[in-house]
Parts: sequence; C-alpha cells; structure tokens
Amino acid sequence: MSLNLSSLKPAKGAKKNSFRKGRGHGSGNGKTAGKGHKGQKARSGAPRIGFEGGQMPLYRRIPKRGFKNRNYKEIVGINVSVLERFEDGATVSVETLLATGIVSNPRDGVKILGNGKLTKKLNVIANAFSETAKEKIVSVGGTAKII
Repeated sequence: MSLNLSSLKPAKGAKKNSFRKGRGHGSGNGKTAGKGHKGQKARSGAPRIGFEGGQMPLYRRIPKRGFKNRNYKEIVGINVSVLERFEDGATVSVETLLATGIVSNPRDGVKILGNGKLTKKLNVIANAFSETAKEKIVSVGGTAKII
C-alpha cells in the first residue's frame, strides 16, 4: 500500500471519543441529552441497576442454595484403556490427546484413571494420575510423569 494523503490515519489509541452531551441543538444531542422527557430516569440520582421502586428486588427474592467453591477445578478424566490407541513407546501428553481428539477441552487439567487394560509401553505426561493408573502404566514398563 502506497503512502499518500488520502491513506493517512492517526496512530492507534491517539484519538478518543470526545463527544459532549447536552451542548445545544446543533450538536444533535442537546436539550434533554438523550434522557427523554421528565421521569425518574431523566433526573440526577436515578436508582441503581436492579432497583424496583422499593419492592423487594428479584435478585433478593430468589432463594440462594448451596455453595460455589471459587477454587474449584474442572479436571477431565481419561481411562487407561483409551491410551491403547497410541503406538508402543509413544509419549502421551495433553497436546497429543488434543490432537487425536480424545480430549476436546482440557479445562483445568487431565487426570489419567485406572479403568481398563494397558498393554503398550507409554510415556504418559498429565496433570494427575490415580494410583491404579500409575501402577498399570509402570507395570507395563512405561512412565507416569506429572506436569
């Protein structure tokens, strides 16, 4: 693209919206400044979001149940039997599980679980292992490494 007067643009972030509401009819947003005519919302000190004129607001009327743990981690579990599709001596990691389509979204991590049989020697790298999964991988001659 050639540089000429018609293609000049200000640097990114150099311009900001300096539109001033309520500065006369000529501005296109004068007089009521987009607040319409009269009413509570046209005046200063309009109520906060969720205010229902003194009626108990919906977010306080609805019952709250249970407990949401902020530190909850959603870990995807994969059985040892699924690892049979890899070749003998292969390295299995979260990336290879994604590439083969075994895992579509690893979320907070991948844990290898001990359900099923494993006959191939694999080097498995995951976020967590169950005791039985670790035993099965090591008994066949593979390694279980935690990320």
